[in-house]
Amino acid sequence: MRRAFTRAVSPLLAKCELTHLERVPIDPHAAELQHSAYEHALADAGFDIIRLPDLPDHPDAVFVEDGALLLGGHAIILRPGAASRAGETPSTAAGLAAHFELHRLESGFLDGGDVLRIGQTIYVGRSTRTDAAGISELVRIAASLGYRVVEAKLRDCLHLKTGATHAGPDSGGTPVLLFNPRCVDPAQFADVEPMAVDEREPAAANCLRVADRLILPAPSRHTAGALRNRGFDVIELDVSELQKAEAGVTCMSLIDERA
Repeated sequence: MRRAFTRAVSPLLAKCELTHLERVPIDPHAAELQHSAYEHALADAGFDIIRLPDLPDHPDAVFVEDGALLLGGHAIILRPGAASRAGETPSTAAGLAAHFELHRLESGFLDGGDVLRIGQTIYVGRSTRTDAAGISELVRIAASLGYRVVEAKLRDCLHLKTGATHAGPDSGGTPVLLFNPRCVDPAQFADVEPMAVDEREPAAANCLRVADRLILPAPSRHTAGALRNRGFDVIELDVSELQKAEAGVTCMSLIDERA
């Protein structure tokens, strides 16, 4: 069975790092319920849910995508750019060690939210959480695993995957890049057909492909409808409480597609 690695919501979620949003009250219990529904959606798509060790004292620990990059049988342990998150990576490494061959960035900073893999190409956005040294370290490791790394330019967004994600092939086999024109220029990405999200639904640019389904944050009615017209099986999930912590639907799991 395919696997999805997640981590419980910290009771301190309201103290999360914020870059683009004003701080507003966050209800950890409501966030837990939404996170549980998210895990159920992954399970319904055929994934075995494996919880990484709890980190209740780390507000952002539920956002496991930022701590590692899964490439087949390999896991690259990253170095999140927010200093408060440095303590998350040993736990992430421990939770993944039984399932993957581990590699580690030794310098610089790189958030997994800035990493978008399309085939054998890994696009990386340089953001407030990812720097040139971190990208250079990823180039070094990824090259040894057969991947090419390309730096992507961002506009005003937290992470690369805030503004663009790979939806996968539509019913005709065309690979689709879902993107927000305010955040990224889609011409940077090869071998995909760009599809802009509805301007009223900027958060829909962050979609999660799980097997043959797409998860989008609710409400994304217009973007979801356009995707369904292309043959995508779309699930809209309410992650509104988690979005107050600048969450997207990709950031709360590490997806292992190997059967």
